[in-house]
Amino acid sequence: MYCHPGKKMLFMGGEFGQWREWNHDTSLDWHLCEDEPHRGLQRLIHDLNRVYREEPALHEIDFDWSGFQWIDFSDADNSVIAYLRKAKSTQATIVCLCNFTPVPRQQYHIGVPDPGWYQESNMGNGGGVHAAETPSHGFPYSLTVTLPPLSVLLLKRQA
Repeated sequence: MYCHPGKKMLFMGGEFGQWREWNHDTSLDWHLCEDEPHRGLQRLIHDLNRVYREEPALHEIDFDWSGFQWIDFSDADNSVIAYLRKAKSTQATIVCLCNFTPVPRQQYHIGVPDPGWYQESNMGNGGGVHAAETPSHGFPYSLTVTLPPLSVLLLKRQA
């Protein structure tokens, strides 16, 4: 959701995993934040909001087609989709890779528009990967990455 175009919306209590439907006559169930699973979800939303705020490609032009470009939406065999999110500056582009299976994808190959070092959002690829001058998916360069199971991997080209 945070990488997809469009404004982000969480309804009352969604940021900490409230179980019951919101009711305007009562307070949110803030006591749930005393339990680790709810605190963990709250930390996740906090971190996602920070990344969303810090990365112009995720919010600057999320209202226009020019802020999004498919890399690959047809890999049904692996249940992986890949796309670009773009900011006003062409240098601020993020590669978004979504693995919708509980299976890690080793040596996953994906096309990218530019050469250079792509820093990853978390871990699994040694901090990032270099783009190879091997065309793929209609782009002149490509990356080979490890996709963790049930994950979204963000890669940002470093200038």
